[in-house]
Amino acid sequence: MTTSATRQRSQKEPVVNVMLHGGRVTAGFRAELFAAANRNGMSVNEFVLTAAAEKLKASGRQFSGLFHPGDISDDRRAAV
Repeated sequence: MTTSATRQRSQKEPVVNVMLHGGRVTAGFRAELFAAANRNGMSVNEFVLTAAAEKLKASGRQFSGLFHPGDISDDRRAAV
C-alpha cells in the first residue's frame, strides 16, 4: 500500500487489534489449518483473517482493511 493510501485510510478509519480467545479445535483441524497457511506462505493469523475477509466479501459486506487488490479471492472455492 502506498504511503498516501495508508495516510488516507488512517484518517478515515482507525486500525484496531482483533482479540480472539478460547478457540478450541481438534488436533486434526489445527494440523490442516497450519499446513494450509504454510502452503499459502502465510502465518496462521494471516490465513484466518483472509478466510474471514473472503467470507465477508462473499456475503456482500463492504469493508476497508489491510488487503491489497488480489489478496481476497473472488472464487469461493479458492485453493487452500
